[in-house]
Amino acid sequence: MERLKQTILEQARRLGFALAGVTTPDPPANWKIYTEWLERGHHGGMAYLAEERAIRRRADPRLILPGCRSILALGIRYPDWRALPGEREAGLAGRVASYAWGRDYHEVLPERLAQLAAFIGEHAGRPISYKAYTDTGPILERELAQRAGLGWIGRNSCLIAPGYGSHLFLAELLLDLPLPPDPPFEADRCGTCTRCLAACPTGCIQPDRTLDARRCISYLTIENKGDIPSDLQPHVREWVFGCDTCQVVCPWNLSAAPGYDPAFSPAAEHAWPDLLAEISLTAQEFNQKFQSSPVLRARRRGYLRNVAVSLGNRGDRRAIPPLAGALVDDPLVARHARIAMEKIEAENE
Repeated sequence: MERLKQTILEQARRLGFALAGVTTPDPPANWKIYTEWLERGHHGGMAYLAEERAIRRRADPRLILPGCRSILALGIRYPDWRALPGEREAGLAGRVASYAWGRDYHEVLPERLAQLAAFIGEHAGRPISYKAYTDTGPILERELAQRAGLGWIGRNSCLIAPGYGSHLFLAELLLDLPLPPDPPFEADRCGTCTRCLAACPTGCIQPDRTLDARRCISYLTIENKGDIPSDLQPHVREWVFGCDTCQVVCPWNLSAAPGYDPAFSPAAEHAWPDLLAEISLTAQEFNQKFQSSPVLRARRRGYLRNVAVSLGNRGDRRAIPPLAGALVDDPLVARHARIAMEKIEAENE
């Protein structure tokens, strides 16, 4: 089994996974942190996380795959801000989290996981049962990755891997094979550093290395389908999809070796969208521009809501005409466009 495991890990790296390790399907050691996070309501409107069936499965991965005997944890790199060509053009540009500059990982990784599972079946000497996930299953991905030796859960709640930082997509294969587990990553290499805490615009990072999603800009601009609270709108700044602040300031990302999987090659127009143009995107234009992009998750109404908030935060009168055009759009967009216009007018009196 050790020889088979090493063969599998080598194939995972050939498929582009920078990190790969094995752990057991034992119940998570940090289970109490997760349940307390739910009890505090820090999952916001993501009600699916608190469903009884999902909770039970996160407590015991064997309920997902009966007969599960090991879990292969994987990490693949996406670009950070150093990967963008040139500099942001002058004008009213927004910002998009770096994981969304290229193709949606939900389209890329399932195919590679299926290829890896087929490879394992070919080399195991028997048919295998498996479940594949990447940010979609009822499992605690970061804890599994830490237990498999990939890295540690940082103060900003991201998995951080030495040499790679935290710009990583995580994925898992639950297997009915008894692969030998790797030693967990025990060290906490955040040390006394609190740069992410100091930099977080909304103070959403909690002492137990979780996030209060209700205040997190990534949640507010992606998962949140309603209004962005008025007291948090100024803190959204120019972010129109996600937020990278806690990763940008992390020393482990600043010192990480450059590199990313080519499937996620960045496009500057996705990283720094022209807000004056974006606020007028039709449904067809939005779907065409963000085809195969994670930005589709916010949907047009959510994305334009975010654009309106960002324009209001910039306080530039050039935004008044396009914002006025958005007043006849979806009610969610119109509400935020009106607030943005009022804010700009007040700042320019």
